[in-house]
Amino acid sequence: MDVSLTLWVLTIVGLAALIAVDFFIGRKPHDVSIKEAGVWTVVWIALAGLFGLGLFLFAGGEPAGEFFAGFITEKSLSVDNLFVFVLIMAKFAVPSKYQQRVLLVGVLIALVLRAIFIAAGAAIIANFAWVFYIFGAFLIYTAWKLIQEARADEDEEEFEENRLLKAAERRFGVADRYHGTKLWIRRNGKRVMTPMLVVMLAIGTTDVLFALDSIPAIFGLTQDPYIVFTANAFALMGLRQLYFLIGGLLKKLVHLSYGLSVILGFIGIKLVLHALHESGVHVPEISIPVSLGVICAVLVVTTITSLTATRRQAARERAESAPKESIDV
Repeated sequence: MDVSLTLWVLTIVGLAALIAVDFFIGRKPHDVSIKEAGVWTVVWIALAGLFGLGLFLFAGGEPAGEFFAGFITEKSLSVDNLFVFVLIMAKFAVPSKYQQRVLLVGVLIALVLRAIFIAAGAAIIANFAWVFYIFGAFLIYTAWKLIQEARADEDEEEFEENRLLKAAERRFGVADRYHGTKLWIRRNGKRVMTPMLVVMLAIGTTDVLFALDSIPAIFGLTQDPYIVFTANAFALMGLRQLYFLIGGLLKKLVHLSYGLSVILGFIGIKLVLHALHESGVHVPEISIPVSLGVICAVLVVTTITSLTATRRQAARERAESAPKESIDV
């Protein structure tokens, strides 16, 4: 897909305008209701759908299919980020009325860092076709790791700050409490960070770790930097509302890691087949419609089996507690 500089500029300006509107509406700190989160989640998904429809009308079915496949993949992988966001919010004891602001700025930091990753990935792919072998092998390895982690019985998880965050805290110092939405304050004549800024940096930089598998995954679906960037942008910008909407549902998605591992493994195989094809080996390639169908099917099956498993677990716990309650009586 041939994208002019003008279209790039208009797209970035349009996305910036949407972010500005979102920031203006939620500028006053408040507790986000399920209704508000639900409405904005629908709005962001509808905007992504309209963008995909625009691609279909002006660029054809293939770019539109690549966008939707990339958007759904990035959206499903970003749901996994929410588990870590919950841990970060708990570790830094972020007041509920400030969580919306924290997520907005954190996601913006993540989007900028991902844009850098995408530009680097596009440059590498353009010059070194063999990198598809590395991307494919890495995704298959990541899929296996996800399965191993899902099977591990880890009752308690705790967020650990990365080195960059620890270095910033040592260099500037951190206030002992929140000061509204302020990011910096003066303490004994010295400028120090507030916990608000620290948690924003934590969310933004932690997302980079997730980008290590999500960026190769979407490059396995399309090598068009424009589609990769816009799919990431729409997936990330709706993540804040999704956090408040399905925060309570996250614990019920017990098979999510298995579903994501299947998706990553599938895209990894697709990348390896593409690399072999580019090397002149006659192997079948997986089309975008097939990819989109597999991704959607895996997510639907994962959601159904997860909810079924949690419902059965809840029923077993009620059955086990019933005799004890009778004895107590």
